[in-house]
Amino acid sequence: MSLRIVFMGTPEFAVPSLDILVQNGYDIAAVLTAPDKPGGRGKQLMQSAVKQYALAKNLPVLQPVNLKSPDFLSELKSLDADLQVVVAFRMLPEAVWAMPPKGTFNLHGSLLPQYRGAAPINWAVINGEQETGLTTFFLTREIDTGDVLFQEKIDIGENETAGELHDRMMTAGAQLVLKSVRAIESGAFKLAVQDDRFASHAPKIFHETCEINFNQSPAAVHNFVRGLSPYPAAWTSLQGKNIKVLRTLKGAGETRLPPGTFYAEGKKNLRIAVAGGFVEVLEIQPEGGKRMDAASFLNGYRSWMG
Repeated sequence: MSLRIVFMGTPEFAVPSLDILVQNGYDIAAVLTAPDKPGGRGKQLMQSAVKQYALAKNLPVLQPVNLKSPDFLSELKSLDADLQVVVAFRMLPEAVWAMPPKGTFNLHGSLLPQYRGAAPINWAVINGEQETGLTTFFLTREIDTGDVLFQEKIDIGENETAGELHDRMMTAGAQLVLKSVRAIESGAFKLAVQDDRFASHAPKIFHETCEINFNQSPAAVHNFVRGLSPYPAAWTSLQGKNIKVLRTLKGAGETRLPPGTFYAEGKKNLRIAVAGGFVEVLEIQPEGGKRMDAASFLNGYRSWMG
């Protein structure tokens, strides 16, 4: 008889992990996800990616506002789950994560204890890491500090964006979730304690965090841009307009222009001067416009460059 599982998750990143458990015949007692939120045109209520999947598979859905509510805790307990699996949900109170007899484990997008926090994929790319990974670990009181079940290393490409890495990790993460559930089911696992000496942090990213500092090297600016692409996107101001820089390459060579200067190299190549050189812009999105390649920007927005 397979484990009875409560799955907790909200965004697209969590969907493959839920799907792989469903496809492998696990008893999903319920799916917890975020409450519907207004979004899109007309601010209609939008369902999370996990909720959409769960409804399509006729899985029971719970959307608690307060995870400490006695009514919710009573409902969760009544599900009589053996195990809870968390993928991109939210911080859980002890009353929730300590409830099932086999515990609650989480899938995290880094090689813990590195990059504890809300945005591990983004910060690994921003910091120019060549390698990151995935970790499954049991939840405990302090966030992202619990004992590790399994880890898998993943290389980061030199020009790979956070979005591209996210999609690769989303698929690999589902496999790691399945491996973890099977190990818990059979009891064939050995936990590893995280060493706090090697801990680093990946705090939540805000709009202000995303402003580009051009007084950095070409490599640092390039990593910053790809670490925030496609969302929430690195940005700067040009002629008083907000502009998102979505894809770049490190430039080879010097420029005497002040850092932050946009300039054209021929009809199709757009560059931005930075400390010690420049970055080549491949994709950009002007305020009020669509994302476009450099040639399209130069064709339609050259006047923004003064």
